[in-house]
Amino acid sequence: MSYGPDAVAHDADGKTVFVSGAVAGDRVRAVVDRDEGRFSHARAVEVLEASADRVAPACPYAGVCGGCPWASLSYEAQAAAKRSGVVDSLARIAHMGAERAEGLVAPIVSPGEPWGYRNKVELAVATEGGRPALGMHAAAGEGVVRVKECPLLDGRHAKAVRAVSGALGYLAGSHGLDLERVGIRVSRRTREVEVALWGRPGAFPRAQASKVLADALRPTSVVRVMQKGPAKARRIAGVECLSGAGSWGEQVGSERMRVSAPSFFQVNTRGAEKLVELVMDALQPGEDEEAMDLYCGAGTFTLPLARRAGFVSAVESYGPAVRDLRRNLESAGLDNVDPIGGDAGLEFPDTDADVIVVDPPRAGLAEDVVRQLSERPARAIAYVSCDPATLARDLARFELAGTFSPRRVTPVDLFPQTFHVETVTLLERA
Repeated sequence: MSYGPDAVAHDADGKTVFVSGAVAGDRVRAVVDRDEGRFSHARAVEVLEASADRVAPACPYAGVCGGCPWASLSYEAQAAAKRSGVVDSLARIAHMGAERAEGLVAPIVSPGEPWGYRNKVELAVATEGGRPALGMHAAAGEGVVRVKECPLLDGRHAKAVRAVSGALGYLAGSHGLDLERVGIRVSRRTREVEVALWGRPGAFPRAQASKVLADALRPTSVVRVMQKGPAKARRIAGVECLSGAGSWGEQVGSERMRVSAPSFFQVNTRGAEKLVELVMDALQPGEDEEAMDLYCGAGTFTLPLARRAGFVSAVESYGPAVRDLRRNLESAGLDNVDPIGGDAGLEFPDTDADVIVVDPPRAGLAEDVVRQLSERPARAIAYVSCDPATLARDLARFELAGTFSPRRVTPVDLFPQTFHVETVTLLERA
């Protein structure tokens, strides 16, 4: 399997062909639909001989909906492919070689069930017959797939997708909504359900939207998130509470957190708990030590760090997440944290932290941040990554700087039925 939705094949000339609709070990008849020069893309039109790892998907929309591209691959094969992908990235991109990479990467950790693990889904909005249609993002990248339920979403709320789609589709028949997407967050632990309506500023049927959603789903919060700017550079123009709490509450381990709709939060709550456990076990922060948490978001790692360390400097660039962090610290009664709003490279704390957590976005760490981290006297860094390629690039930069070296890389499967994999890497002084 590729690091992507497709299986990998080769044509008679040895050229790489990425095949959608196939799994590793299949023999298929496929049609090339795109030639990119060094490689081609094809789609499977017939399975001639099924792989031993091929299974019947648990979701009837697999293959047309883009949410579970690996649903036809057995879970055991998914886990093995994800770990192999991490090893391969370290060997090739970090130039560690196969033997060292294999030794560094621990067995993959699967923190929950392979279905029903998500606390969030997003509905796409398209126009069909002149009217807005809501559903899951289509695998082909355009349009929507109307579904009755999403098996990836927590089982108690699996039918929330249909309820929200139906309610807003009904309202769109008589009111202009001008929606760009709709987010649904659910919690089995707190029983909170939030619907976030994403769109542009302007007139909006606030009362009517609240009513149809209350009738369909009884959410604990309905918010409207307004954005400005071009499609690739959206910025939040405001968040408006239409009904309820105005934010979503979840419990991660012993910590109760509130998260606003624009803020990032792991879509797998049990997976988030496993990440916290791995980070704390790796760093073993002491009460007489100082900690640093870069790209801290709403405080998933900051709160447990503050329970264990003497002081924490927490840096986050996204305004809504900074506000969530401050609120969560206040609710938890923690006053040993300095929440710093700003870019990690520009607002790098001037402190001699003993332990450091970094949890950057998919793009990884800026080269300047690696340099600044390498100049710190810290004894250990825990690097939480959602992309093996950028992780490997950054680990090579750390080793080039000569201060920190990776000791263990643990893959964590937060996203079953997809190719994505999270990792926790422990770096110690070289």
